Amino acid sequence: MTKTNSTIFHFAVIFTLLLEIKIQLSDASDFLVDRSKTGLIHVPKDLPLKTTTLDISQNYISELSASDILSLSKLRILIISHNRIQYLNISVFEFNQELEYLDLSHNMLEKISCHPTVNLKHLDLSFNAFDFLPICKEFGNMSQLQFLGLSATRLQKSSVLPIAHLHISKVLLVLGDSYGEKEDPESLQELNTESLHIVFPTSKEFHFILDVSISTAVSLELSNIQCVLRNNGCSYFLNVLSKLEKNSRLSNLTLNNIVTTWYSLITILQLVWHTSIEFFSISNVKLQGDLDFTDFDYSDTSLKTLSIHQVVSDTFTLPQSYIYEFFSNMNIQNFTVTGTQMMHMVCPSQMSPFLHLDFSNNLLTDMVFNNCGNLARLETLSLQMNQLQKLANIVHMTKEMKSLQQLDISQNSLSYDENEGYCFWTISLLSLNMSSNILTDSVFRCLPPMVKVLDLHKNRIRNIPTDVTSLEALQELNVAFNSLAHLPGCGSFSSLSVLTIDYNAISNPSAHFFQSCQKIRSIKAGNNPFQCTCELREFIQSIGQVSSEVVEGWPDSYECDSPESYKGTLLKDFHLSPLSCNTALLIVTIVVTGLVFAVTVTILCIYFDLPWYLRMVCQWTQTQHRARNINLDDLQRTFQFHAFISYSGHDSAWVKNELLPNLEKEDIRICLHERNFVPGKSIVENIINCIEKSYKSIFVLSPNFVQSEWCHYELYFAHHNLFHEGSNNLILILLEPIPKYSIPSNYHKLKTLMAQRTYLEWPKEKNKHGLFWANLRASIHIKLMKQAKEIAHTYI
Repeated sequence: MTKTNSTIFHFAVIFTLLLEIKIQLSDASDFLVDRSKTGLIHVPKDLPLKTTTLDISQNYISELSASDILSLSKLRILIISHNRIQYLNISVFEFNQELEYLDLSHNMLEKISCHPTVNLKHLDLSFNAFDFLPICKEFGNMSQLQFLGLSATRLQKSSVLPIAHLHISKVLLVLGDSYGEKEDPESLQELNTESLHIVFPTSKEFHFILDVSISTAVSLELSNIQCVLRNNGCSYFLNVLSKLEKNSRLSNLTLNNIVTTWYSLITILQLVWHTSIEFFSISNVKLQGDLDFTDFDYSDTSLKTLSIHQVVSDTFTLPQSYIYEFFSNMNIQNFTVTGTQMMHMVCPSQMSPFLHLDFSNNLLTDMVFNNCGNLARLETLSLQMNQLQKLANIVHMTKEMKSLQQLDISQNSLSYDENEGYCFWTISLLSLNMSSNILTDSVFRCLPPMVKVLDLHKNRIRNIPTDVTSLEALQELNVAFNSLAHLPGCGSFSSLSVLTIDYNAISNPSAHFFQSCQKIRSIKAGNNPFQCTCELREFIQSIGQVSSEVVEGWPDSYECDSPESYKGTLLKDFHLSPLSCNTALLIVTIVVTGLVFAVTVTILCIYFDLPWYLRMVCQWTQTQHRARNINLDDLQRTFQFHAFISYSGHDSAWVKNELLPNLEKEDIRICLHERNFVPGKSIVENIINCIEKSYKSIFVLSPNFVQSEWCHYELYFAHHNLFHEGSNNLILILLEPIPKYSIPSNYHKLKTLMAQRTYLEWPKEKNKHGLFWANLRASIHIKLMKQAKEIAHTYI
C-alpha cells in the first residue's frame, strides 16, 4: 500500500482517539493543559498541580521520567504521541494513581520496563519500533482495560498469554515493515477482544498466513491489503478470509487501503457473501487489470449492508453494464457506493430487497433508475454530489418507488422549469434534501404533498410564493443561505414547527410571524441584514414574548445592518420611543401639547392682563421710533408746550390729581384751558392757538367727554391739524369705557379715531400705573427752548 494511504489511515486512528478523549473531558472538574505542537524537547516543569488532562503530543520529547509528572497527582489523561521516546519505564507513573488514559503511539519505543502499573482503561503503544509485542505480565492486572494499542514485527502466541483472561473491548495491532519473516499463524488466537484492528505493513505484497479469526471478535478491521500478483490470484489474503467462517460471532468486517485486481475484488465479495458477516465495508480501493466475466452466487448470505468508498481504477475499457448489473442485483438491504466516479446504475432485474441506497459523490445523471419498477421497497435514497440537472426527471424517477421516505439530492445542479409540467412525486416521500442546487421560487410549486422535512438551503430562492400547494404535513423547513426578503407565513405550512432561515436578505421581518405560526418551536433567523427602524420594533417585541429556546442564536446572531448609526448593534439593545414610531400618536401629542400651551397662555394672559402690557410696550416703541424721525430744532422753535389737555369738566379731578402731578414732576409743560387761555380771545381762537403751540394733544375720553360740546370742537381742530401738518400729534386716553351706542352720530371723527388709532387705557390696578405713566411721558417728552418756557410764563 502507498505511503499516502497509510498516513491518512494513521490520522484517522488519531482522530478517533482524540474524539474519545473529548467525550471524557465533559466533566466540569477536568482541567486541560494543551502544549501540543509547541516544539518541546522536555516535559514542561510549570504544569499546574490541578492538571487532569495533559496533551504534549507532536513535539520532540525523547524521554519521560518520574520527576516530570510526579506532582500531577490528579492526572487522568496523558497524551504524548508523535514524539521521539525510545525507552519507557512504566514505574514513572507510580504516583499517578488516577491515570486512566495513556497514549504513547507514534514514538520510537523499542523496549519498556514493567512495573506494577496503574489500572489503565486506555493504553496505546501502537506505531512504535517494538520487535515483540510489548505485553508485560503486569498488564494482566489492568482489569478495566478497554483499549489496547500494540505494535510488533514478530508475533508469538506466548506474548498474548498475560492478557488472555482480560476482556478488552478493542485491540489495535500495527505490524512492522519486517513482519512475515517468521510468522506464527496462531499467535493471536488467545486474544479476548470484541473488536480487532490489524494494520499490515505498507507497500508489501500480502503473503501472510496470520489467522485473524479470533473467536471472541464481533468486529474485524484489516488495513493495508496489497495483492495484485497474477500468479497467486490473491490466494494468501483469500485464505485468511476463508478462515473467518470459523467465527460465527463475527458480524462486521472492514477492509481499508486495498490494492488489488477487479477479479480479486469480486472473489473477495463472493467469499464474504457466504460467511456470517452482516456488515461489510471496503474503503480506499485501487483496482488494476481487466474485468473478467464471472458468475456471482447471490444465494445463502447473511450480509445486510455493503459499503464501498473511494474506488480508483486504472482500467478505462471496462464492461460497465456488467458492473452495474452485478451491483443492482444484490439481494441485500443496504448498499453504499461513494467516491467511485460511477456514471450510471441500472434497475434491478427483479423486485429488489434494497431498503437504503447511497450513491453520493459519483457521476450519476438524471437518467438513473429511469422507469424502474423494481425498487418498490426502497425507503432511503441518497444521490448527493452527482450530475443531476432536471428536477422533473428526479420526480419521475420516484414515481415507482412506492415506499421511498427519504431522498437526498443535494449538491447537484438541479433546476425546475414550471413549463415542464410533470410534478407528481411518490406520495410516500417524507424527507427531501435539495440543498446546494440552483433552484428558484418555482420549486415551491413542485414539492411532495406529504413531505415533513424539507431542506432547500443554498439555492437561489428570493420569495416563497403565497399560492403554493398546501403542505399541511411540513414540519421542518430549511431555506438558509438564499435571498429571501421576508419571513414566510404559515398559511400553507400549518404544521411547521422548525424553520431555518438565517443568512438571507431579511431586513424587516414580520411581527405577525409568531401569530401566523402557532406551532413553531424553533426558528433560526440570525445573520440577516436587519434594518433597525420602527418596523422592526414589533418583531423584537414578539421575540420577547416567546421562549428563549424557540429563537436559536438569540441574541448574538441578530444584529442591525442599517442604518449606519446602529450597525453592529444587537437587536435586543435596539430601542426607539413609541412616540417616534407612531405617526398618529405623534400628531395627537403635538395637537394636545399645542392646545395645552394655548390654554395656558390664554389663562396667563387673562390673569396677568398681558394684552394690556403688550399694547403699552408697542405704543412706547412706536413713540420712540417717531421721535427719532422728527427734527429737534424745528420742534424747539415751534412748540411751547409738551401737551394740550382736553377733558370734560366732570373728569377734572382725575386730571388735576393724577395726570398733572405725574407729568409735571418730570418737567413736562402742560397747557390747560383754565390757566393758559388768553383772556379777550375767543374760545375757538384759544383752542386753535393752544393746539398749534403744543407738541401733542391729549384727549381724556370718557362718557362725560362725548357729552361736552367744547371737547368735540377741540377734537375737531386737533384732527384737522393732524391732516394739515401731517404730524402724529393726537394721544387718546380712555379713562372709562365708552359704549358705542352712547357716542352721538355727529361725533363721526371720534368714532373714526377710536377705530383707527391706538389709545391708552387707564388701568384700574395700581401695579399697572407706573407703566402707563412711563409710556405717556415717553410719547410727549421733548426738550423745549428756554425762550419758549419764558413765553409760556407770560400766559400764566
